Amino acid sequence: MPNVANAEWNGNLKEGQGHFSAGSLEGEFTFKSRFEDGQAAGANPEQLIGAAHASCFSMALSNDLAQHGHEVESVKTTVEVTVKMVDEVPTITKAAIKTVGKVAGIDAAHFAEHAEQAKTDCIVSRALAGIDEITLETSFEG
Repeated sequence: MPNVANAEWNGNLKEGQGHFSAGSLEGEFTFKSRFEDGQAAGANPEQLIGAAHASCFSMALSNDLAQHGHEVESVKTTVEVTVKMVDEVPTITKAAIKTVGKVAGIDAAHFAEHAEQAKTDCIVSRALAGIDEITLETSFEG
């Protein structure tokens, strides 16, 4: 099943602006929102990659836990995507996954094992396999 997103860029690199849409999600992006100030107005493709990764990871982890008979109340995930210059080209060099689980009947170590499996199985993690470093930090609320 194909999924579709669209983007348009108008103008030159540093002064132009872009617009994207993905389903019901729409936003604006600029050079500043991507490379100069992560807090600038608008979004950027790296944030969208982080959102996709966090969403996919949370679903994969919840599914893995449920398939092993655990009742999942919630899995909350944040992914921080880092861009650095590599060979003078902006490159995604790291995706740092932080996840917090609220799951009945297991302990923090068991949750962390399932999280490692989800990191391997998540569709977006597999798509991002070319990133040099994908880290995982887990917290557990029991």
